[in-house]
Amino acid sequence: MRDRFISTASTLLDEDPRLAVVLADISATGFDAAAAAHPDRVINVGIREQLLIGATGGLALTGVRPIAHTFGSFLVERPFEQVKLDLGHQGVGAVLVSALGSYDWPAGGRTHMSPADVALLDTLPGWTVHVPGHPDEAELLLRDAAAADGLVYVRLSLQQNAEARPITPGRFLTVRQGRGGPVVIAVGPVLDDVLAAVAGLDVTVLYASTVRPFDSAALRGALADRANADVVVVEPYLAGASTPFVAEALADRPHRVLGLGVSRQELRHYGTMQEHIAAHGLDARSLRERISAWAV
Repeated sequence: MRDRFISTASTLLDEDPRLAVVLADISATGFDAAAAAHPDRVINVGIREQLLIGATGGLALTGVRPIAHTFGSFLVERPFEQVKLDLGHQGVGAVLVSALGSYDWPAGGRTHMSPADVALLDTLPGWTVHVPGHPDEAELLLRDAAAADGLVYVRLSLQQNAEARPITPGRFLTVRQGRGGPVVIAVGPVLDDVLAAVAGLDVTVLYASTVRPFDSAALRGALADRANADVVVVEPYLAGASTPFVAEALADRPHRVLGLGVSRQELRHYGTMQEHIAAHGLDARSLRERISAWAV
């Protein structure tokens, strides 16, 4: 997904003179050609993440549509005050594009893991959050974000699904229709594991490549003809991040919600991405056990 981001953003710089890319060393060499072609619109501030967001906000105040990029932990968590003040408080628009998610590069240690990024942005108003599950989806969502005017976070990952889905930005996609069991919302790159986990079970699966704004209409539609409103949300970041939005969408009817994702308990091991996925109970086998036990 990061390679696709670099190529797409470079092309967008050629197509739209309103755009600029702001970097903090990460992925900088990938933009060498774009920087040569657009030296005033590819800016590398070095390993200064607070400055990355501050410069992004300053560019936005001049009418530029900036795209800021680095690892998620350095893009949202480390400079969160600047995200809050230099973007949100100033009332400007910008696109933040991360690389590495909650467990993508365990060898980098805790400093390179960002399971709380979406939950942090949920404390601020007005953010659109895209979580693509495939490079093709990442390109579509990045182009949509670049053409917009508001605040957009595009969360990229090394984890991805085997195939792209025919997504529409801002909408959930029904990828499997059940008859009466729970509705499972699979966010971005966890879709393949979710589909493997619920094989043979009576569940509906909604695919969310955009999680904010939350597509309440799609969820309500999936539950419209059911006596029981049971919802499972599987997210590749902090468990339960979307459960308040499910509760808000279903505030007028009794419901149950199970939020599955990265646990709050810190895993102090390196290992591999797949080992971290399993340790958080997000592999297909663990998901099947957890969903089946809860749905009884």
